[in-house]
Amino acid sequence: MSALSRATHLLSGCAVLALMLWLTPGSRADEPVDVELVLAVDVSLSMSADELEIQRHGYAAALTHDNVLQAIADGAHGKIAVTYVEWAGTTWQRVIVPWTVIANRADAERVVAQLSAQPPNSARRTSISGALEFGSDLFAESGYQGTKRVIDISGDGPNNQGAPVNLTRDGVVRQGIVINGLPLMTRGGLSGAYDVNDLDRYYSDCVIGGPGAFMIPVNDWTQFPEAIRRKLVLELAGPASPQWAAEEADHPPVVLAQDKAAADCQIGEKMWRNRNWMLDSR
Repeated sequence: MSALSRATHLLSGCAVLALMLWLTPGSRADEPVDVELVLAVDVSLSMSADELEIQRHGYAAALTHDNVLQAIADGAHGKIAVTYVEWAGTTWQRVIVPWTVIANRADAERVVAQLSAQPPNSARRTSISGALEFGSDLFAESGYQGTKRVIDISGDGPNNQGAPVNLTRDGVVRQGIVINGLPLMTRGGLSGAYDVNDLDRYYSDCVIGGPGAFMIPVNDWTQFPEAIRRKLVLELAGPASPQWAAEEADHPPVVLAQDKAAADCQIGEKMWRNRNWMLDSR
């Protein structure tokens, strides 16, 4: 084989190798989106069957709301990537809707169809820290590159299993992930011994974090659909946007993350250790 033939053969081999690498799953550049959003939803036993359905319907209605779709369209890329996860104890997390792009109403309706395909399940204990760890890991496999990465976590009680929630929160925030909260102060389902009266402060001080992080408390289930809609608009639009200003004008201000903790971030664990009965409602 001549030197020219050998060189041609080598170049051809390199071209084939480059093509194979380009076609290999995961080798392509991640698709750019405005926000990568993990919707992490509490399904612990303290939530009644009716409340679980209210949650599902609330998220479905919010994702297809005109204001939310407009907030998505107004982004630099005009699209977001979202995944919907239900969680309870330390090892109980279920991806209900895998990473999916929403750029228009048809995309949002496809997400809703997946969300509504099967009824929600519930499980024991409440591990907010477990949900945050699970949610943060999902970004590595999303296949998207968001200008912002957000975990939107809702729940009706404090962390009572797994790593300390404030330490987990700090670790997630160090990865450049924003955590927003939706504390459910609704007193439904199996409640009592593990209720926290100031769950909104607990979420503010121990759960949410990152630049511009905020939480919106829900005091009654009738408020839930509107709270979800508003929260999504704010997450997608950002504090400097006209949409944020409009929401602030029409509703009470959201609660931003605080610099110093005031709530006892171990209250859930302490209540669990000091329980006087064996029925586990969380």
